[in-house]
Amino acid sequence: MNPGAPGLLLRASRSRLWIIPMVVVIGVMAWIAFGPDPVGSPIDNSTAEIVSAVGAFHPTVEHSAPAPRPAPRGMVWIPGGEFSMGAAEPADPGDLVGMQATVDARPIHRVSVDGFWMDRTEVTNDQFAAFVKATGYVTVAERTPSAADSPGAPPELLVAGSFVFTPPDQPVPLDNELRWWTYVKGANWRHPFGANSTIERKGSYPVVHVTYEDAEAYAKWAGKRLPTEAEWEFAARGGLAGRLYPWGDQFHDGGRQVANSHHGHFPDHDAGHDGFAGIAPVGQFAPNGYGLFDVAGNVWEWVADWYRPDYYADLAAANDVARNPRGPSSSHDPGEPGVAKRVHRGGSFLCTDQYCSRYMVGTRGKGDVSTGTNHVGFRCVL
Repeated sequence: MNPGAPGLLLRASRSRLWIIPMVVVIGVMAWIAFGPDPVGSPIDNSTAEIVSAVGAFHPTVEHSAPAPRPAPRGMVWIPGGEFSMGAAEPADPGDLVGMQATVDARPIHRVSVDGFWMDRTEVTNDQFAAFVKATGYVTVAERTPSAADSPGAPPELLVAGSFVFTPPDQPVPLDNELRWWTYVKGANWRHPFGANSTIERKGSYPVVHVTYEDAEAYAKWAGKRLPTEAEWEFAARGGLAGRLYPWGDQFHDGGRQVANSHHGHFPDHDAGHDGFAGIAPVGQFAPNGYGLFDVAGNVWEWVADWYRPDYYADLAAANDVARNPRGPSSSHDPGEPGVAKRVHRGGSFLCTDQYCSRYMVGTRGKGDVSTGTNHVGFRCVL
């Protein structure tokens, strides 16, 4: 199953995805959905084992050490500890949109991470603008590729830009992401829908159209770094163990809207039942148990780990607790061999149980390191 994000349009030599001559290649990120579950509740960590509807998780055991100092501005303390990481086996083997698609997030394995500070929200336009003003940084989407870097590419495609979600005006088959993704000239973090769009009065929205390189550059300037995948999942779970979402096992918690996702019919109509048809300002929904906002939905978030679908199996095979894992040493996606990809986490405003529901906390996305879109952002740790 294909996801809601494009992969390659253009390739340049310095880790820049642009055009492979005359061919558009779609990068695969499997997305998932899962049926209704009972409303979740906080986990008693003295319980010997927690059994969900589709698999077994052991309890989260938080470190007891307090935060080492007062919180840096906009950050919260994540205590770290030992937890069960990953997604459960599918309850229904025929559910090809749901948990069956989580093979790269299985098996569940034990991980321990040290405590750390984490941004309470995704990095916003205002924060990224401060970085650009201070450094003069130019994002990948703002750089014009050269013919030398993209031999054989049509001249009209050698333009700076990025991928934009462009919903069709009617229902379409879900077999080709090009039906709802368009490479738009002039689209970048300042102009999220193209040259004529603006982020004016949208300073509190998450910055988008950022590649991994862009996110890393911001983090370094801020004196921070991108989280590892294990850190991100520990933090997103908020102290709960084995739950499908950061707040429990049911997506709609007692009828309360809990995340910015796609409502209506995907991809042609987002009804906006959560208050937002498209991206939302940060912090519009209740935080998780650690005080983090938007760890499900709104925009995907880059994490530091290279992507490999067999990485969890390798960790589990060691039959020991993985301590502060930093991911595999290299990237490999069988669907696009040779394309360097990092892990995405958290899902986006396009997630829906009709097509992509990887707002489920134990699941994974992936993205080419040189491709940005208007549904991918990031947050930092310290």
